[in-house]
Amino acid sequence: MRCFSNSQYVRLLFRIGTALSVFWISFFVGPLIAQTTPLISGGAGFFTSTTAGATTYQPIAVPVLEAPLGQHLLIESRGNLVETLSPNNGGQGGYNHSLFLGLAYLQADYIATPHLTLVGGYFLTPFGTYNERLTPIWIGNLDAPLIFSIGTMISGAGTGGMLRGNAFSSDKISLSYAAYFSAESANKEFSSARSAGGQVYAYFPEKRLEVGASYGRLLDGKQTNSVGGHIWWEPAKIPLKVRSEYAHGAHSQGYWVETDYRLSQIHGAESFFGRLEPIFRIQQTFRESAPDRTDFLPAANTQRADFQLAYHLPHEVRVNATYARQFSSTGNFNIWETSVVYRFLFPAWRGK
Repeated sequence: MRCFSNSQYVRLLFRIGTALSVFWISFFVGPLIAQTTPLISGGAGFFTSTTAGATTYQPIAVPVLEAPLGQHLLIESRGNLVETLSPNNGGQGGYNHSLFLGLAYLQADYIATPHLTLVGGYFLTPFGTYNERLTPIWIGNLDAPLIFSIGTMISGAGTGGMLRGNAFSSDKISLSYAAYFSAESANKEFSSARSAGGQVYAYFPEKRLEVGASYGRLLDGKQTNSVGGHIWWEPAKIPLKVRSEYAHGAHSQGYWVETDYRLSQIHGAESFFGRLEPIFRIQQTFRESAPDRTDFLPAANTQRADFQLAYHLPHEVRVNATYARQFSSTGNFNIWETSVVYRFLFPAWRGK
């Protein structure tokens, strides 16, 4: 996400509007059937964060477009609109204001075979799990982990092409893969680094266990490698989720482990206690050398623990309250966060 001036904001709105107009025209020209009706989904929320005594307020809107063109082609896009209000620390009182507007991704997916999908455009970098799976505000529980920037190549997105799909599937195991190449792009709306990489992961249905590995190589300047691995487990008999990830970059390494347990076994998921979901995450980073422009991790070894209580209200509304404590040689501090998130989903028009 980037901060735009008024003129850049207008130009970006024009580009987005033009692209959406092309999508709509292309759909109206041909026959419309229910299977090709575009979907508009996403989330909206209001977030507050108090870090070391300083509080910021953020209204956020994250619209998502899923527009199929026939049986084999899909257009996907996700936008981010974030307004930030923070106290003026210059002694004048009042609040500073900034507006962030950007696209998380804008890509075309061609489903060539049941085992291969060709992706082109501006896509999320397939490294680890958080970037592709947990960044939407209506899915992820907590802030981005400290190691998020390892392997995501600065912007978290690439401009180029990707191959991905399911290589093999049976009752015992499912093997999936992704491989990408990204060109360097200095465009303010579609910034990316020249890089390549991918990931493989195996899912074991009987155990509800996923194990994966990721690799990324930055091809600009000092060429550097990033490697990572993840383990996710969701036991079948209890509403428990265990997620973990490790990553090693050019200057740092670290890990995070997160667990959450929905209390749906207490009188059902729609009961008062059944809507409650406690979440806990612990994470550490280890500094190995001085950072450069590709490194956004803490400057010193850091430990952090997060605890959140999420409450699931009807109609896809979730209320979150979070407390975190961060420990480092550069200073220890508390982080308090609250948020209200609403998930929406509806067709662009009525299908037949």
